[in-house]
Amino acid sequence: MAPHNDAPSFSSGYTSGFNRAQYRPVITSGLMTGHLGTGEPHSPLSSSFSTSSEASDFHHIHRPLVPGVYVPTMCFFEESTEDVDTDTIARHAVRLARAGVTGLATQGSNGEAVHLTHAERQLVTATTRKALDEAGFGHMPIIVGCGSQSTRETIQLCREAWEAGGDYALVLPPSYYAPLFAPASETVISFFTAVADASPIPIIIYNFPGAVGGLDLSSDVIVQLARHPNIVGVKLTCGNTGKLARVAAATRNLNKHAGDESSSSSSSSSSSSSSSSSSSSARQQQQQPDFLVLAGSADFTLQSLIAGGHGILAGLANIAPKACVRTVELFGQGKLAEAQALQEVVAQGDWTAIQGGVVGVKSGLQGWMGYGGYARSPLPRPTPEQARKWKEGFRDLVLLEKSL
Repeated sequence: MAPHNDAPSFSSGYTSGFNRAQYRPVITSGLMTGHLGTGEPHSPLSSSFSTSSEASDFHHIHRPLVPGVYVPTMCFFEESTEDVDTDTIARHAVRLARAGVTGLATQGSNGEAVHLTHAERQLVTATTRKALDEAGFGHMPIIVGCGSQSTRETIQLCREAWEAGGDYALVLPPSYYAPLFAPASETVISFFTAVADASPIPIIIYNFPGAVGGLDLSSDVIVQLARHPNIVGVKLTCGNTGKLARVAAATRNLNKHAGDESSSSSSSSSSSSSSSSSSSSARQQQQQPDFLVLAGSADFTLQSLIAGGHGILAGLANIAPKACVRTVELFGQGKLAEAQALQEVVAQGDWTAIQGGVVGVKSGLQGWMGYGGYARSPLPRPTPEQARKWKEGFRDLVLLEKSL
């Protein structure tokens, strides 16, 4: 895990554009009728998304982000060619959904997004959406990793994610030229504001210092960005539960979903409308937080829930989705001792996943579930000794998973 540091906030009087203008997503007509193909986009902000399959029309519906377990899925490849293995991607997505997870995320670190072309990214997301829909999980949201080093390409990835059936965009801050950011917090806020203004799908901030050269967003920056109407959550892989607690507390009553309530209550009598509206709003806040705060690793699931978080977006759930879901359920039922017992097993298994990364998790899947394969080169294939070590490291976790 990364050190539990909360980066200092900026001291200037900077105010971002979202405080002055109404959010209006920019969607070009070409994005409305996308089709999946193997070619790359012909222009920086539009794509030739084409397919002959029936998966080309996703009928975008609102899939709210609710508390629970979200899984950053793996991207699987054919062993001999390293081509994207859509059959395994689809089967894995359905396995996770049937285990009771709340949502899936494509194009994350576990999904090897950095190894994929734009067209392959769309293929993975479209395959996942189609598999979920056909298995009866059309309600399940898909979060799509859309981070890039330029504002322009990040917006492009958000639009392509929408085309492919994604519901939300998970965005890392840019970092390659971070030493030139002046000051860093202003540049980062400007970046996220510009992306959120232009993206056709809502944004989830991804704070993962280990992936961006140590750039660690402070709670002050995250809370300021949370006010943007098209920024709806954060994934904290920094491991800082103090930061998580501050963000959860500060974003609890943003009232972002005030206009989402059903108009059916308008037919009730005026004497009971105020009470009914208040009760409905409270239930909605419980089901759909104004700003979803997720821990980025399963090894501090319980700690994050106690601190006010809403769940996890964690790679370990690729191997043990039921164990992760059950830990969250037990906490919600007030069974803290039982939740802690599961958390101990989950945390130990997560240590194996953290040490092995995507290579180790795929090896664990292969060893215990019979599928997983290898990461795309230049990542190495595990040696037989490594494969045995990682399989053993997941043993207690898998036994727990099979008991649920």
